[in-house]
Amino acid sequence: MSEKNLARQRLETPGGTRLRFDWDSEAFARSSERVARFLGTGRYLAIQTIIVIVWILLNVFVVALRWDPYPFILLNLAFSTQAAYAAPLILLAQNRQDNRDKVSLEEDRTRAAQTKADTEFLARELAALRLAVGDVATRDYLRRELEEIKEMLDGAPKTEAKRKGARKKTSGQTPSSPPVSPGAPDE
Repeated sequence: MSEKNLARQRLETPGGTRLRFDWDSEAFARSSERVARFLGTGRYLAIQTIIVIVWILLNVFVVALRWDPYPFILLNLAFSTQAAYAAPLILLAQNRQDNRDKVSLEEDRTRAAQTKADTEFLARELAALRLAVGDVATRDYLRRELEEIKEMLDGAPKTEAKRKGARKKTSGQTPSSPPVSPGAPDE
């Protein structure tokens, strides 16, 4: 680039400001939030009430100290100035609270979605386990089957003895067959 273009570019480009304030907006917001919280306390209201009562009493009854006579214009100006500063501080504190609420709400939504996904996963796993357990022999099923086999084995010698005794009594008649339980082995 030519020297003329460089000079022109420097003139068109705004220079840095000489008086520069470096302030932390977050620190200012925190301090204004503290002030706004204090303005909403009963302590502040009590202090302000005492100051106003003392102000009025001094201006009404102490003749030598009347700096703000009866219409109390200076007191009114103090209230107006306080309100002018308090309102933006309160709004700033509300905006910060809204931002915190949004973040909290988003975290709650994320947590709820994760909880729902975990619950659905566990429900699917539980359903799969129920299907798998349906194919596996349960404790109660095995106990019932073993009891039936035990009864068959315990009842077999008695049944044989009954059969032999029935043959002797009937003398040539065929004895009736013993009851057969399901799953019993064939003879």
